[in-house]
Amino acid sequence: MPNTNRKMLDNLTTKNILYILIIAVLAIALCVYDLRWIIPSIFIFTFTVIYTIWISGKKKTEIENHIQNITSDISSASRGNLVNTPIPLVLVETNGNIVWRSKAFVKEFQNIDIATYLTSIVKEIKVEIEKKGEQLDISKQFNIEKKIYKIRGSIVKAKKRDKKKQREYVISLYFIDETKYNELFDEYNNSKNCIGVVAIDNYDEIIQRILPEKKIELLAKVEKEIIEWITKTGGLMLKTESDYFICVFNQQYLQEFEKEKFNILDKIKSIELDNQIQITLSIAISADGNNNYEKYKSALSAMEIVLGRGGDQAVVRKDGKYKFYGGKTLEVEKRTRVKARTISHSISRVINDSDNIFIMGHKNIDIDAFGSALGMYRLCKTLEKDAYIVSEPKGKSLGKFLEILEKEEEYKDVIITEEKAKDLITENTLLIIVDTHKTSYVEFSELLEKIDKKIIIDHHRKAPDCIENALVSFHEVYASSAAELVTEIIQYSEKEVKLKLIEAESLYGGIMVDTKDFTFKTGVRTFEAAAYLRKYGVDIIRVKKWFQADLESYNIISSIVRNVEIHNNTIAISVFDEENEDANLICAKAADELLTISDITASFVMSKIGDKVFISGRSIGDINVQIILEKLGGGGHITLAGAQLEGFSLEEAKNELIIRINEYLLESE
Repeated sequence: MPNTNRKMLDNLTTKNILYILIIAVLAIALCVYDLRWIIPSIFIFTFTVIYTIWISGKKKTEIENHIQNITSDISSASRGNLVNTPIPLVLVETNGNIVWRSKAFVKEFQNIDIATYLTSIVKEIKVEIEKKGEQLDISKQFNIEKKIYKIRGSIVKAKKRDKKKQREYVISLYFIDETKYNELFDEYNNSKNCIGVVAIDNYDEIIQRILPEKKIELLAKVEKEIIEWITKTGGLMLKTESDYFICVFNQQYLQEFEKEKFNILDKIKSIELDNQIQITLSIAISADGNNNYEKYKSALSAMEIVLGRGGDQAVVRKDGKYKFYGGKTLEVEKRTRVKARTISHSISRVINDSDNIFIMGHKNIDIDAFGSALGMYRLCKTLEKDAYIVSEPKGKSLGKFLEILEKEEEYKDVIITEEKAKDLITENTLLIIVDTHKTSYVEFSELLEKIDKKIIIDHHRKAPDCIENALVSFHEVYASSAAELVTEIIQYSEKEVKLKLIEAESLYGGIMVDTKDFTFKTGVRTFEAAAYLRKYGVDIIRVKKWFQADLESYNIISSIVRNVEIHNNTIAISVFDEENEDANLICAKAADELLTISDITASFVMSKIGDKVFISGRSIGDINVQIILEKLGGGGHITLAGAQLEGFSLEEAKNELIIRINEYLLESE
């Protein structure tokens, strides 16, 4: 009998005994208050004790069975080792209640309120159990106080105590201290090399415009800033050309550069010049690659992207991703006629070597893309090659223009669908992509995969998801439009190209629309291209009529402007929440209209078509809308950009936009 009593008491935990004592005290107090409660109190107390012992014994049996399951394939001596394992082990219920713990667990967390952490850990595991069931393999990392633990474990279902209740789980968790491992891993990563390339953006312009006696002094100041910037890392800086530097430094300093947002860019711009030329840098740093040579090649590729975005910024390539810093100043035109002529001749040679040519623009094609496509079509026909424009234009943006184009007999079989294009593809087919360079933004992405030979003509700031391996890439971020670039290609062609009037007018329309009637992003070359097209008899009034808004659209734009919200005193945000197939065009015009309001430096207008939210961003140059919308997967220029969000409501997209605007403003401080 004594052994039986001892066994029963062994089943009780300290918590159970505490609860029984509390019940006993309450029962005694009740009996003192009223003697009639003596017999009921004895009965209730006896029942409570018996039930508690029974439940505790059952739970202990389940725990023993769980341990038995874990250790079924090892000897009894090894089971004792499990209890005394040097790795902290705990058995816990899904409500966070600890049912058993090893000596190592008690020792490891003796000065920590581990129950709070366990509740969080078990809560996460419980969610995963609901998704994957009891076959879940528990493996997660968790921070407890100043240590990092790798938590491994398994789960088993406890037997039902009540048929009406669902089975609960008992979870075994091992806590493996990986703090030292993570410290060593971070130390190892920080000791790896980063390779960087630094370029002076406007070196040639400085050399041409500055007096010889001041040139050496100026460049010495620039080089001094660059060298000091790298030498504080203990790294190496090597000047390879007059305007190019290569640097090597430990990866731990890359985090410092990012934290400082590459303030070297601002230091260089602050160098004063008598003739007010502002010096800017482009920086590309790569931590991707198995060796220094691979990192160097990666940095060179990143530099192409930086220069394609207009310079005056830094890009970091790490873990296959790009992160950009700076890029807040307007691009300065620095194209040359020599380059335009060389590119034109190269494109002509590639066209001559091809069986047939497909010309394609971007999604929601506009007059800039379509006019550029028509211009390249005429070049191909001049070179006596079969050429087709692959497009399915929709909406009002090209409505009036397409009505005129349909009257031209020549183009009836020129504008084809994607399906027809697939039937005409050969091994020697050429694909010319105009007004975009992004794989995700071309009108028909499948053609990119099916056609190997590609030419890219674009003026947008370069994005990380650019089309690679093009035979010729005429990517000039300083140009006003793709139509301007195509006009130069035609102008400098080896074989004289004679544009039809509709083609010249569509190219002129592309320049006019993208420059907002020659007010934004215009340079000397822009007006030269426009003058060249005017020689073909372009009717400016007729072109302007193509893009006139009807009264209904104008009223909608007015309502969008009327419902605007002002963020940070100068940024206008408005939402167009009506169903309209031309919502994207309407929003773009509304964003332009908002910039005419005093004190508005940037405007964003959004709408929803299907399951996509379209955002049009505009600015007068003080705020870089391209950087803001690039955070949402979009792109464009400092003063004109756009983005598309899929799976967002208008309200969610608006909140996300505001978050990105705030991030940009914070980074700009």
